[in-house]
Amino acid sequence: MLALNEEVGQKLINRQQRITSAESLTAGLFVSRLAEVSGISSVLPGAFVTYSAAAKEQLVQVEPALIERYGVVSAPVAAAMAKGAKKALDTDWAISFTGVAGPASLEGKPAGTVFIGLAKPNGHLDTKALLLTGDRQAVRSAAVEAGFDFIKAALAEEK
Repeated sequence: MLALNEEVGQKLINRQQRITSAESLTAGLFVSRLAEVSGISSVLPGAFVTYSAAAKEQLVQVEPALIERYGVVSAPVAAAMAKGAKKALDTDWAISFTGVAGPASLEGKPAGTVFIGLAKPNGHLDTKALLLTGDRQAVRSAAVEAGFDFIKAALAEEK
């Protein structure tokens, strides 16, 4: 059985659908796992690590007012990150990750709070909220796996 990253990567390659990511708490871990898939360069033009609010604004055009209103750890910002990344690299798909890896809370949200945004080929934006457990690395890894699951389910819907 294929690993989740392999399964998602192969489906994207087979469909010739391009993908990018905008990552905050995962700091490039998602795109690193995706890059393990042989041939992925045909559908992966690049990705963004948007750790700070300023990077979210500059690289993937998240509106400062959105961050001010909801905070960086929020579903609206996750959606905006995905939308902005998709537009910036003109891809079919974009996924984003924002949250609190820990150990301390951020913006009143406990460690393990994660929001994933997904911009789809049909223009729809979906978000997923998670509350994960474990240390920083466990939260980051679990967020990435949840992201691959999110895309896998969306790919199945898109057929």
